[in-house]
Amino acid sequence: MQTAHQDPTEPDFVQDPYPFYDRLREMGQLVHWQDYDMPVSAHHDVVSRLLRDKRFGRELSPDLQQPNPADLQPFYDVEAHSMLELEPPRHTRLRGLVMRAFTSRRIATLEPEIVNLSHHLIDQFPDGPFDLLSQFAQQLPVIIIARLLGVPEEKSPELLQWSNAMVAMYQAKRTTADEQRAVAATQAFVAYLNSYIDQRRAAPRDDLISALIAAEEDGEKLSRDELFSTCILLLNAGHEATVHTLGNAVKTLLETGLRPFDDPNALAEEALRHDPPLHMFTRYAMEDIEAFGHHFKRGDQVGLLLGAANRDPAAYPKPAVFDVTRRKPIHTSFGGGIHFCVGAPLARMEIARAIPILFERCPNLKLAEPPRYANLYHFHGLERLVVTR
Repeated sequence: MQTAHQDPTEPDFVQDPYPFYDRLREMGQLVHWQDYDMPVSAHHDVVSRLLRDKRFGRELSPDLQQPNPADLQPFYDVEAHSMLELEPPRHTRLRGLVMRAFTSRRIATLEPEIVNLSHHLIDQFPDGPFDLLSQFAQQLPVIIIARLLGVPEEKSPELLQWSNAMVAMYQAKRTTADEQRAVAATQAFVAYLNSYIDQRRAAPRDDLISALIAAEEDGEKLSRDELFSTCILLLNAGHEATVHTLGNAVKTLLETGLRPFDDPNALAEEALRHDPPLHMFTRYAMEDIEAFGHHFKRGDQVGLLLGAANRDPAAYPKPAVFDVTRRKPIHTSFGGGIHFCVGAPLARMEIARAIPILFERCPNLKLAEPPRYANLYHFHGLERLVVTR
C-alpha cells in the first residue's frame, strides 16, 4: 500500500480537495493517508462496497475502546446512544423505533412548509450584498428541523449555535476551545430536551418528539438518553448536511451560469454528488479481514472518502462537470448499508424545492465576492456566500 501526505487543514486543500483525491485514486484502491494514520479509498466501487460490508462497522469493540477525557464525557455520553455510532442489535432496535416516528407521511407534510418558508426567507433578503448562507441556507433547514421536532421556532437560533458547536468535534482543526463549546452545547441541549420531553409527555402533539415518546412507551422502548441522542442527531446531521449542500450547489450554479430546473429531483441528486457536504466517513474492522489487498486487524479504521468517490471517473464521465442528466450509479453522500442516512428524504426535498424557488425569485442573483470554503474537514462547506440580487 502506498502512502500519501496531506494536511486536511492546509488552505489549498480546504478550498479544493479534489486534486488530492485524484492523486490518491491513481495510487491504488486503498492508500495510507499518513496524516490520519489509516488506509483510505477514493474509489467509488471500493467506498460503496465497504459502506455495505457488514464486516466493517461504526462501533468499536469495548475491549479496544480508549477511555474518553473526563471533561469531554458529557458529549460522548450522548454519542453512546446515537444510532449513527451503533451496530446491531442495538442499532437495529433503535433505528426501527425511530423509523416508526420518522415516517414518509410525516416528511411529506413538510413540503408545503419548505416552499412557504423559502419564499418567506427570500422576502426578507436585504438590498445590496448579503450572505446567502446566513440569510437562507442556514435558516431553512434549522427552522424545518425545529418544526419537525415540535420545538418552538424561536428556539432556532439556539439550535443552530448548539449544532455548530457540537459538529466541530468532527473537524480536523478541532481545538480545546472547540471541545469546551461542544460540551457546553451538549449540556444545554440535553437540559432543554429534558424539560421539553416532560411537556410532551403531559400534552402530546403531532410532532416527532411526541411520536418518539409514543414509541418509547409502546412495548419496545426508547430510553430517555436515546431520545436525547436521537433528537440531537436529527438536528446536527440533518441541518449541517443541508446547509453545506445548498451553499455548495448555489455557488456552482452561479459560477457556471447553469439553471437546470426542469427536474428538481435530479438537480438535488447532482448537487449531492458534485460537491457533497461530508467528505470522509470512517469504519472499524469488526474482525480480522482481508479486503482489497490489505489485511485489517480487528479494530483497524478505514476512511471512506465520499467526496472522492463521487468524483471517480470510472463511475461518472467528466465527474467535475455539474450534469443533472446523470442517473447512475447512486452517489455515496448519504452513506450506505445499515447506516444509510434516515434524513435523506427530507434533505432531498429541501434541496429540490428551495434551490429552484431561489432562482425563480432571484433571476439576477450574482456573486458579490469570491466564495471561500471553511476549514471544516471532514465536512466541506462555505464560510460565506455573498451575493446580490
